[in-house]
Amino acid sequence: MRVALDTNRLTDLFQGDADLAGFLGGCQEVWIPYVVLAEMKAGFLGGMRQVQNEALLSSLLSRETVSILYASRETTEQYARLFVQLKRAGTPVPDNDLWIAALSMEHDLALVTRDRHFDKIPQLRRASAV
Repeated sequence: MRVALDTNRLTDLFQGDADLAGFLGGCQEVWIPYVVLAEMKAGFLGGMRQVQNEALLSSLLSRETVSILYASRETTEQYARLFVQLKRAGTPVPDNDLWIAALSMEHDLALVTRDRHFDKIPQLRRASAV
């Protein structure tokens, strides 16, 4: 399975979620969208465990199956289509989460998240880690 991780699930992983770690260990590719990386870094800077969290992130990113996912021109097209779709439906989603969804859809990744507002995007594949 090829997955993208949302911020809340990456946080769960760093807090020791063994079931999630096992699930991710069985994935052929784990992608961390750049937006998730930025949100995590902001949390590290504002928290009390910056050094420990940076070490956890570095260890995760050193794995062969884990990579960072950056936006492309196609991502902006995906984002725009999602934005208009959700606006017309009257079901907006936070901007950062729109970027995460656009990246996941562009690269045909299943998103691992606990956020229910992604349910408003039926074409977005989701993965249930546990």
